[in-house]
This record gives sequence, structure tokens and C-alpha cells, in this order.
Amino acid sequence: MLPYNINLNDLITKLKTDPEKGLTSEQVQSLIKEHGENKLKEAGKKTNLQRFFDQFKDVMILILLLAAAISFTVALIEGNTSEFLEPVLILLIVILNAIMGVIQESKAEKALEALKNLSAPHARVLRNGKEEIIDARGLVPGDIILLEAGDFIPADARLLQSASLTSEESVLTGESVPVEKDANAHVEENSPLGDRRNMVYSGCSITYGHGKAVVTATGMNTEMGKIAALLESADDTSTPLQQKLAQLGKYLGFIALAACAVIFVIGVFSGIPIMDIFMTAVSLAVSAIPEGLPAIVTIVLSIGVQQMVKKNAIIRKLPAVETLGSASVICSDKTGTLTQNRMTLVRGYAEGENGVEQISGKNSEQIKKLLLYGTLCSDGYIEVDGDNEKHMGDPTETAIVLAAYRNGIKKEEAEKLYPRLAEIPFDSDRKVMSTVNRIDGRNVVIVKGAFDVLASKCISGDIQSAEKINEQFGNDALRVIAVAYKEINEVPSSPTADELESGLTFMGLLGMIDSPRPEAYEAVKLCRKAGIKPVMITGDHVNTASAIGRELGILQEGDEAVSGRELAAMADDEFERRVDKISVYARVSPEDKIRIVKAWQKKGHVVAMTGDGVNDAPALKAADIGCAMGITGTDVAKGASDMILTDDNFATIVHAVKEGRGIYDNIKKAVSFLLGTNIGEILTVFFSMVFWRKSPLLPIQLLWINLVTDSLPAISLGMEAVEEDVMTRKPRPKDESIFAHGLLFRVLLQGVMFAALTLIGFRHGEKVTGLPEGGRTMAFIILAITQVVHSFNMRSDHSLFRIGPFSNAKLNWAALVSVLLMVLVVFIPPVAKVFGLIILPGIMYLKAIALALVPIPVIEASKALGIIRHRRHDAAV
Repeated sequence: MLPYNINLNDLITKLKTDPEKGLTSEQVQSLIKEHGENKLKEAGKKTNLQRFFDQFKDVMILILLLAAAISFTVALIEGNTSEFLEPVLILLIVILNAIMGVIQESKAEKALEALKNLSAPHARVLRNGKEEIIDARGLVPGDIILLEAGDFIPADARLLQSASLTSEESVLTGESVPVEKDANAHVEENSPLGDRRNMVYSGCSITYGHGKAVVTATGMNTEMGKIAALLESADDTSTPLQQKLAQLGKYLGFIALAACAVIFVIGVFSGIPIMDIFMTAVSLAVSAIPEGLPAIVTIVLSIGVQQMVKKNAIIRKLPAVETLGSASVICSDKTGTLTQNRMTLVRGYAEGENGVEQISGKNSEQIKKLLLYGTLCSDGYIEVDGDNEKHMGDPTETAIVLAAYRNGIKKEEAEKLYPRLAEIPFDSDRKVMSTVNRIDGRNVVIVKGAFDVLASKCISGDIQSAEKINEQFGNDALRVIAVAYKEINEVPSSPTADELESGLTFMGLLGMIDSPRPEAYEAVKLCRKAGIKPVMITGDHVNTASAIGRELGILQEGDEAVSGRELAAMADDEFERRVDKISVYARVSPEDKIRIVKAWQKKGHVVAMTGDGVNDAPALKAADIGCAMGITGTDVAKGASDMILTDDNFATIVHAVKEGRGIYDNIKKAVSFLLGTNIGEILTVFFSMVFWRKSPLLPIQLLWINLVTDSLPAISLGMEAVEEDVMTRKPRPKDESIFAHGLLFRVLLQGVMFAALTLIGFRHGEKVTGLPEGGRTMAFIILAITQVVHSFNMRSDHSLFRIGPFSNAKLNWAALVSVLLMVLVVFIPPVAKVFGLIILPGIMYLKAIALALVPIPVIEASKALGIIRHRRHDAAV
């Protein structure tokens, strides 16, 4: 069966569907079992076992395992049972490390998979006679789907109805020009895909018009599925920060390897058995090389992103989280984002003796006729059940439909009395919508849209008076919709804008208000406090836009509001000079949005831009952070975005910036903690070998410290709450290093401090007990506890006591687990013996704890004296 060539009625019969009611629930259940989910076959994911073995691909770990195996074999041959316990324990620690790595990777993957599911495409279908919105994966052949401009096509389908429908099919055909579609087109057998005008295809998008279609193929049976093998590719989810840290990890790894090599050479020349010093050097390399930095970043990003989902922001691309913290300009649409997107029609103007009227349930006949024509030229509709109103469609249209309903005009009845014969849908370039309706035996063209566009198309009516009323409405912050009409003798089979939208008679104006969201006021204030410039973009008249802008605090003294016409007249160099002062853009096109983004970017700013329509996609891609609307946004806009706002709210963008800054801070904390402790480990062994020709720590001790004090505290730091003053700082420059503001120098100094404290304990313990094991026991306790203590220091650049020492519950638990595991090894004699530890005099443990706590007063003093400074001042704009 060729779905594009078969007779439409035969196709419907074959698929056992109903074009008016769709499939039943029972049919869907049966078909989903037969055809499976509507999704392409994914590349096979790694199993946990594969992930486990991947942990052993690191060269240093393989060398360590080889050395442990050799040590074990030698001990076994010599019959020395006490010697082969250490290599066995080393093997167990390495396996535990690998298991932790698998758990971390699995968590990160699940978090990313959850994000992918949240932004999965949906489909509008008719089932059981009702319209539903479902996950596109649930579609089956025979489903009746509804399509409109901006939708991704969820499956291959044959068109049942089409109105000015065009589809962008470049992903399948390579042809970038949208293809005109026609439900009535006859397509020859074996026609190439690009010529099948009565079909729409999965993975493509609707660029204009609307239509109804019956699904003919899903999943791997679609045209997209047939070439899925060619399209398979794994998304590279590594972020710029991860890449930089991976590179840094390599550099530090080389330094660590060099230090380990020096330690090995010194040890050999000092008479330490080759196998012992080799194991020490390799264990130190395994513990100290920060190969896990990118993985920690992934986990912290994933945890942060999950938190943002709970607050209505779905991050589609991980790099966007880093960029959010640098946002310095937020360009936001007005309607529905800064305002409530709940239009209420409050005034009407029709030519005649009554002029302007307040909209009520008892308006004049002229206003009722204006409302009738406005309703007939609208796709939005309402459902009224007692006091409950359900608005479906564009809020501007539903406001008109509701006002008509209150004046006794029901849309469903009006459409039956005056049926629609043809239409040209609204688009943001024309700024109008047109329909042809049969009214009292006449073919009447009704056009509604922006007054300044519609006025130029009218040849009859008092346009001068209407201009004054339009300006008056705009000054009162009303959104104004104009209505005009004309009669025609014949309805064109393929109507064009030139045919229908010219020679019109002006009919009247409808003024509606969309009140600002209450939370938008505070969000704008927070933006300015954080050094972020808020910019409003709207299709409204400049007077209306300015009134809302001033009310919200976006348009301040000295700021400018410009119209799309004024913007078009500006040369690029003039616009770039003035862009800092322009806070409101009115009557601009989606193309203008790209120009606005690029002008800000040329000045070095990081720009967030909102959008919801098909034509907004290029601007969303051009912006550093493209924010698509989750409620009103089209699939195309969502696909081009970095972030989806599930509540279409400006305050959500600002909150996402705050979270983005907090997440980036947490990554810095985790990375600084890991690097500081790793440097401390290297310097401890290195200086001891250089000065005293002995290692203060055994291989098994190094590996245990690395296991119990690294991962858990680092991940817990990544879950630290966002600091209160994070939005009082200037935006972070996009190219700023994670180690800016002296962070790397501080990390090095902290590493030196850890080494010094550990070596003091080592020498003291050795002196008091007269045994190297006594010194190593002290060094083991101090180095481990110091790292746990230091994780609390890293929570903030503010005093630990100001934020509350134990206010991060997850870090408290991580620290407790780490300390308990250390206690287990230190105080249980058989375990301590395996680890090369001895029982110390009680006073020695107190001294060890005292030395381990030294970082707290040292770091607190550094914060108090301004050596560790918190960036925050002079951010306001």
C-alpha cells in the first residue's frame, strides 16, 4: 500500500479509523501492541557491567592492579600470609571505587534521560471523538492528528484537510524551501518524496497554515525510520567547562606523574624495596590524578538541572546552565511572559453614533456586529460551564469570543450560520488573519489584526478618527485589534493575501488589557540588582508597550522605546551605539529579534531571548540562551531553544539565572575541594620522600583516603543551596576561567597547608612512638579528617558560621559516613593491622584531631581579612 497514492476513503477503511472521531481506546491498545511505540530505535546503552569494566580503562589503575597481583603472587610463593592481605585489600578498594563510579554515571544518565522525556514532543489527536494532547510516542497508524504552524510532525500521515499548509522537509529531502501541501492533490505512484504533496512526514515541521491528517506509519516504519541508521549519532553532552576541566586534569595528571616518578626514584636510591615504593608511587598517582573532574561536573549539573525542573525551567542542553550564570541581558516577549496572557476585552469602537463603548453584556448593535465579525475571524474558542471558563487558543481571540458570548453570540452557532469558506492564517510578518464567510447569502472577507497594518489596506471608513482612538487605547496600555471587511463575488480556490487583504472597509477597534504578572515586578527589580538589563519585546503599539514597560520598571528615565519601523530605519552602527538605552521594542518582527541579539553580543554581552513562534527559532538559536515558551511555544521554537519555560513566565527566567549562578558556584566549590585535597596528598608524600626518604602513607592508606573522603563530600558540595547574595554580583564574563580571582593560587596554598599539617603529625607520631607505623597512623588520621573538615570550609566564601556550619544536610551525612569509615579502620585492631596502623596513646588522637581542625580558623581568618573575597558589589543597572 502506498499511502500517498491510494484513494483516501480506501485508506481510511484499511486503517479502520474515523476522520471525525478518531480511534477508540481499545483500538489504540491493540495497535500499540502490534506496532510498538512511535520512536526511532536508539543506539544501545551501556549496561552496568560494561560501565563497571570501563572504570578499569585508566592506565594507572591497570598498573596498580598489575603491581598488586605481582605483590600477591610473590607473598604467596614466599608463604608470607601477612603480606598478601594488603594487595587483596587494594583490589577490593579499587573495585569499590569502580562501583561508586558506576553509580555516579547511572545517576547522571537517568537525570539526563528524565530531561529528555520532559522536553519530548507531543501530538494533538482525535480519540473517542475528543481532542487530546498526548506524548507523540503513543501514536499509532489510524490516529487522526491535528497540525498547525510551528508543530513538529510526529509521524508519517496522509492529509485529510489542509488550509494554506506548508511543511519544511529539508531533513529528508535537503530542500530548504518549505513545500506547499494539499489534501486534495493527486500523487502518481513512485513519485519522489518531495513531490508527495498530500503527505506530511515525521521529523519535519509545519511552517504555515493548519491541517488534519491520518497517521500511516510510526517509529521505524516512517521515512525517517528507514534512514535512522544513517542518522544515529550520540549527542555530545560535554559542556565547555567539562572540556576545560578534562584538559586541566590531564595537565595536573602529568605533574602528578612526574612527582610520583621522582618519589619512586628517591625511594629506590634510599633503599626502599622496589615493589613497595612502586606500589606507593602508583597508588599516589591513582589517588591524586583528578581524572574525575568532568564526571563530578556532570553530576553537579544534572542535580542542579533537576532542581530547576521543579521550578518550571527545563534545560535542554547542559552548556546552557553554565551560560545562564553569565546572562547580562534578558530580552523577553511581553504577552504571557511579563503579563498574565489573560486578555480581557474592555473597550470597543465602531463607526457610528455610539463611538467608544465599555464592553459589557449589553452593547450596541454596531459593537455586537464588530464582535461577531471578530469571532468569525478567530480560531480560539471557549467552553463555559457555570462560572468556569476554559479558554483554548490564542488569548487575544478567546477574549473576543468571550465578549461575543456575553453579548449572546455563541461561536459554534455563529460558525454554523455563517460558515467559513476560506482562510489565510495569521503570521507575524503580515500581522493579520483573514477568513471568507458566507453571511446572509454574501461572500464576506473578514480581516483582523494590527491597526497600523490594517489601516493601509482600507479604502473606506473614517481612518483618521480611528487613529485617534487607537492612540488613546494605546496610551491606556490596551492591546488594540482592528477589524475590516469587504464583499467578493467568488471565493478563490487558493486565496492569497493580495487578493483578500486589500480594498477593505474599516469596521472598528477592540481594546483589551493583559495585566502584568504580579511576580514580574520583583523579577525586574532582581534583574537590575544582579546587573542584568531587562528588555521588553512586543507586537503591541509603541504607546501600549511603553505604558507596560514603565509600570514594570523596564522603561526607566533615560531609556528609549522604539518601533519596528524606527528600528528598520537605523543603520547597524547607529543601532549598536543606541542599543544600551533601548529597553522596549514595539511592533518588531522575528527577524528584528536576531538583530537585537547580535547588537548586544557585539558589545560582549550574554543574551537570553524568549520566543514561541516558528519564526522565532533563528533568534532563539542566535541567542546565548534561547528560552522557548512551554505553554504557547511551538515545537519548532522548543527544538531551537536551550531552555523551556513550562509556565511561560519572565520570573522563571530570572530564577533560572539565579540557579545557574548557584550551580556554577557549586561546581567551583566541588572542583576546588578535589584539587586542594589531591594537591595535599601529592605534596605530603613528595616532601616526605625528599626530606626524610620515607613515605608517610602506605599505598592502601592513600587509596582508602581517596575512596572515603573525595566523592561523597564533593557531590554534597554540588548540592549546596544557592547563596542569598548570588544576585547582587555582576554577571560573570562568558570566557572567565573557573580559577579566576586567585582561586587556583588559593587551592595551591590549601594543598600546602594540608601537606604541612600531615607531615607535622607524621614526624610527631614517629617521634613519640618510635615507630614509622605510629607516624603513618597520625598522618592517615590527619590527612583524612582534614579533607572532611575542609569540605565544610568550601561551602561558601562567607564565614562558615554565618551560613550555619551544618545547614547542608547532605554534606553532614557524607562527612559522617566518611568519619565512621575512618574510625572503622583506625580503631578495630585486625582492620588497623591490615592497613598498617597501630593503636596510639589517647593524647595522640586529640592532637591529630586538633591538627585536622586547623583549616577552619585559617580559612575563617582568610575570609575575614579579605584574602578570600566574595564578588558582589556594584552590580545594579
